[in-house]
Amino acid sequence: MSKEYILCAAIHYKNGEFYLHQPKNIDIGYVVCGRRHHNCCNTRVIIQGFVNHLENTQGFLTNEDRFVTREEAYMIAVENGQFKTDKVVQGTKLFSEDLW
Repeated sequence: MSKEYILCAAIHYKNGEFYLHQPKNIDIGYVVCGRRHHNCCNTRVIIQGFVNHLENTQGFLTNEDRFVTREEAYMIAVENGQFKTDKVVQGTKLFSEDLW
């Protein structure tokens, strides 16, 4: 069995509603994914329009259909050698710029 790894940037928007076909660990709200986090924000605005305040968490989607926070994603990326250089970025949070 392969290890869990990071697929793409994602943002979990917590609007208090239930949606089908979300990552398996998301019960309420919805997840928008993209190459970078600003792509996720732009996609949501295009589809939904501007919403003044919508609680959200920036993170990533994994190959195991899970939304993970930047901190959890950092650990997954370290374990899998996913950084775009041989040097692991020092820190505790993952940024899409660290990967691609």
